Amino acid sequence: MSIEEITATDLDPEQFVAEQVAAICDTVGDGLAINALSGGVDSSAVTMLGHRALGDRLKTYFIDNGLMRQDEPEQIAGLFAELGVHVEVLDAQDEFLDALAGITDPEEKREAVTQTFYKDVFGRLVRESGAKYLLQGTILTDVDETVAGIKRQHNVFEQLGIDPQEAFGYQIIEPLIQLRKDGVRRVAEALGLPESVYNKMPFPGPALAARVIGEATRERLALVRQVTAITEAELGDIDAFQYMAILHEDRVTGMREGQRDFGLQIEIRCWDSVDARTATPTRLPWEVLEKLSSRIVSEVPGVVSVTYNIATKPPSTMEVV
Repeated sequence: MSIEEITATDLDPEQFVAEQVAAICDTVGDGLAINALSGGVDSSAVTMLGHRALGDRLKTYFIDNGLMRQDEPEQIAGLFAELGVHVEVLDAQDEFLDALAGITDPEEKREAVTQTFYKDVFGRLVRESGAKYLLQGTILTDVDETVAGIKRQHNVFEQLGIDPQEAFGYQIIEPLIQLRKDGVRRVAEALGLPESVYNKMPFPGPALAARVIGEATRERLALVRQVTAITEAELGDIDAFQYMAILHEDRVTGMREGQRDFGLQIEIRCWDSVDARTATPTRLPWEVLEKLSSRIVSEVPGVVSVTYNIATKPPSTMEVV
């Protein structure tokens, strides 16, 4: 199925919101819908669209999958409570970590997250709630990358010939699928979301599992979560599209107190981009990189190497897994 793109230049955000609210109402009718809120701009915009259309007939969940950033579930639920949206935090950490156990292949990791999310966790929520619809924030770039075989995005189904009704037992509504990230930001602003949300950096569907090369164990996720907190604190004032910390699988030789330390390697990526289709590494000041590296190797146990990616997209991709 061909998707007609609405570019950010051609987008009328208020008209788009009105049309999508009406479309959601028509599709769901008197029924119930559910959605998962991650706190990113896509899922936040969908949450506000859904609540504007359905009110309390949209049940919003934050799935605590053990893959999120530090204190993220509580922060997101608190923010949306201030916006009048109740968010139920669901602890599903064990389910996701069990599904990822022993998996090192990037696509198999993404598939494990996908199946656990859509079939197990949300399948159960659908059965318990009686909802027949899932609202989600798929955007056009997700579809493009998946169909092109660049990287399977966890939220793309129909374009791969997968019928969510048959596979999972519910229909999926994708109000943002004609937009790219720059257009979604304009819609999110029109919906009254704060700038901290509509200008928020992209964050992958598989979350921190996409930033661990190799097996995403509880311990390795905790480490990359700590490095992520340091990275976001140090680069918070940088005008960039996205930045991230990645834990490599291979260990490298280092030195501590005159002794060999066969330790861990962290890769930092920071990107300049408009819509994520292409990107160039941000030219970070040396003193910023130096301070970031110093904090990581001194504060995170076992890290002996910090590198900075300087390859463009393409041939690189923004996320590593």
